[in-house]
Amino acid sequence: MFPADVLEDASRLIDTLRARRRLLATAESCTGGLVSSAITAVAGSSDVFFGGFVTYANGAKSGMIGVDAELIEHHGAVSEAVAHAMADGVVRTTGVDLAVSVTGIAGPGGGSPQKPVGLVYIGIASVYDAPRVERHTFGEIGRDEVRLASLRAALRMLQEAAG
Repeated sequence: MFPADVLEDASRLIDTLRARRRLLATAESCTGGLVSSAITAVAGSSDVFFGGFVTYANGAKSGMIGVDAELIEHHGAVSEAVAHAMADGVVRTTGVDLAVSVTGIAGPGGGSPQKPVGLVYIGIASVYDAPRVERHTFGEIGRDEVRLASLRAALRMLQEAAG
């Protein structure tokens, strides 16, 4: 179901989290649960994976993980501020050690000059380190490719945060 490199990255992440006794959760918008799915595709992921939220709609971001609706209205759902709030909201809601958030515009529609198709923000929140958000501009490479590139970037960021 996933490319071999994605499963290898997910497996390496699980091993790192297990060794450090850390628990992970996710909040995903444009990836629709791909990060959670890639992690749970690896046997033994239940040792380190708490669960995930698919917060596709703005109301889900607010209602499920506590993202301030005014923040979304002011910055837009696809923004650094919202990616940060999503990851932080997962840590606060679940009590996990580490969380990742993904919000973006996978396309083919929905983009604008300010926020083009392929723009994705990935946030990391941790009880051990300062939060961080990366901005990615994958371009109009196709919906599936934007989602896959976002998954790969999220796994890389999680590995860096866990390690």
